Amino acid sequence: MNSRIKELRKEYKITQDELAGAVGVTRQTIISLENGKYNASLQLAYRIARYFNLHIEDVFIFEEDI
Repeated sequence: MNSRIKELRKEYKITQDELAGAVGVTRQTIISLENGKYNASLQLAYRIARYFNLHIEDVFIFEEDI
């Protein structure tokens, strides 16, 4: 799963550490999400989207395997 987290962080001018603190995870988790090495739980995806005042689908790119 890919995301727009890094792009949104730069747009909003916030650090990985600031985002991590706001959504209750470690900076390492944000790094892993940005690098596509970790898939966010639904709860975390919701918190991140809510932080940016967006829908989950606007932050995370879900690619279905058909």
